[in-house]
Amino acid sequence: MHYRILLRKEPEGGYTVTVPTLPGCVTFGETVDEAIAMAREATELYIEHLLEKGEEVPTEEGLLEYTLTVEAHA
Repeated sequence: MHYRILLRKEPEGGYTVTVPTLPGCVTFGETVDEAIAMAREATELYIEHLLEKGEEVPTEEGLLEYTLTVEAHA
């Protein structure tokens, strides 16, 4: 299975990682590599928990992604 992850560099250091397709699946790593490893572990545990509860595992099948650029006026 493939999941997109988003890494956000934190002002105090390190990276917060979210998995948009899995609501609430958030983790943290001090480096990009650590953040990715933590995201992999969090995603696996998230899916394992869903399966144990007999719930459907969300996928990204049919997902289209686009980056939108907008101008903000204050």
